[in-house]
Amino acid sequence: MKRLSRYRRHKAAGPLLLIFALLGIGTTFSVASATVKESQNVFSRSASIEEGKQIFLKGCSSCHGLNAEGGSVAPSLIGTGAASVDFQVGTGRMPMADMSTQAMRKAPVYNEEEVAALAVYVASLAPGPAIPEESALNYERDGNSAQGGELFRNNCAMCHNFAGQGGALSQGKYAPTLMGVEPKHIYEAMVTGPQSMPVFSDKTITPAEKLSVIKWIKAAEAEPNLGGATMGRIGPVTEGLVAWILGLGLLIGIAVWLTMRAR
Repeated sequence: MKRLSRYRRHKAAGPLLLIFALLGIGTTFSVASATVKESQNVFSRSASIEEGKQIFLKGCSSCHGLNAEGGSVAPSLIGTGAASVDFQVGTGRMPMADMSTQAMRKAPVYNEEEVAALAVYVASLAPGPAIPEESALNYERDGNSAQGGELFRNNCAMCHNFAGQGGALSQGKYAPTLMGVEPKHIYEAMVTGPQSMPVFSDKTITPAEKLSVIKWIKAAEAEPNLGGATMGRIGPVTEGLVAWILGLGLLIGIAVWLTMRAR
């Protein structure tokens, strides 16, 4: 005890005790703050799930079922993930009035916050593809346009046209144009395979290769049309058809005019 008392009376004892006290208070505050922040995140996520569920029940359950189990006119959403919801709802394809027709891109019905809440709710039902982070979509830095063009021609051009302008499919369906589509939605389409499109998993096309495809699409989108109207960029077929129709129409018009003059 005398030895401990001697250390307590040492001139350095006060500053050391103050330092240890401050360290203890700082550590306790950090742990408490992390706990509170984690609780807030859990509460916020729970609130988003509940908000998304209410949106789903009002706008989606009539086709997809009360528990997203699917129905006679719409598939199950269990396991489709947040990326599928963000793509379908964020591009205005869903909700749609007639499920027998192909979903078309249009102005979204819900705002970004509502789309995010709906995506969180569907993602909570079962694991599925997540919405890509902004940091993972830097195609300008991480993409390779030449590689993207090759990948696009090998995997996408047979449906979307070699220039990404879209094209007709069987049974009245079509592959939409890729011009003006957000990079996030292009990425989500590749990982979820909406409608007639196949799923391109990371084993088939890696995330880096997906960015290369996006970079090539954006380069094609920004390419100037030095020759005038693009006419779908499908080459001489369209150009020849237009020339034939205009030329034939002109010849018929001249023939009719000459006939009328001869009378």
